[in-house]
Amino acid sequence: MALHLSSQAGRNVVAFDYRGRGQSDYDPDISHYTVGVEAGDVLAGLAALDIEGAGFIGTSRGGLIIHVLGAIAPAMLKAVVLNDIGPVIEASGLAHIRSYLVGAPKPKTFAQALDTQRSAHGGDFPALTEADWERMVSALYRETDAGLVPDFDPRLVDTLAGLDLSKPLPDLWPQFETLTAMPLLAIRGANSSLLSAATLAEMQRRHPGMEAITVEGQGHAPFLETGTLPVAIAAFLDRAERKIQKK
Repeated sequence: MALHLSSQAGRNVVAFDYRGRGQSDYDPDISHYTVGVEAGDVLAGLAALDIEGAGFIGTSRGGLIIHVLGAIAPAMLKAVVLNDIGPVIEASGLAHIRSYLVGAPKPKTFAQALDTQRSAHGGDFPALTEADWERMVSALYRETDAGLVPDFDPRLVDTLAGLDLSKPLPDLWPQFETLTAMPLLAIRGANSSLLSAATLAEMQRRHPGMEAITVEGQGHAPFLETGTLPVAIAAFLDRAERKIQKK
């Protein structure tokens, strides 16, 4: 997605690895692995890059961070794409993610990792091609002398341990209201267990100008580089930019 927007659409794209993920350092204090702290990290990163406003694309947790940014720095957000996330997170979907992460197998080879991901997520993602699965595994793991390891701090799983998922989770409707003043595109996987169709409909009711895409054959969260999504997202950002220029 980033490559498409930067090369074909000619945009300057910045992609942050949140603390504890990818090439960012692991935090010795896991209490810092919160959406609020990570939103502050994003603002610090944007300030370091002298970026005063941008279109934001947030998948899952990234979308939650966008909700927080909308509350604390709304002028920074010129347009928003939320990928399979909204103000209401289905507890059953989060419970499924937690159970998988806690008991996830530890593959030692790329082939084993492919089998692991297909076994866990194949039912929700029948639309994925072999290349899609390979790209997923390449993103989730990194090669070390000891074999494959998850490309994130394993203690991140511990941050989910204290959640009581037998009860509805707190919603973010107040934060979502700040997003209704800007161009917004919401993407939902047709098989998603985290963002319900009912929540997506309520988002559209509260933000009548919101655009929405449901991706068939994918769950949480749709791969933004697949199908027509790159073209659709680039076109949305173009429309948003034109609206801003007219003001």
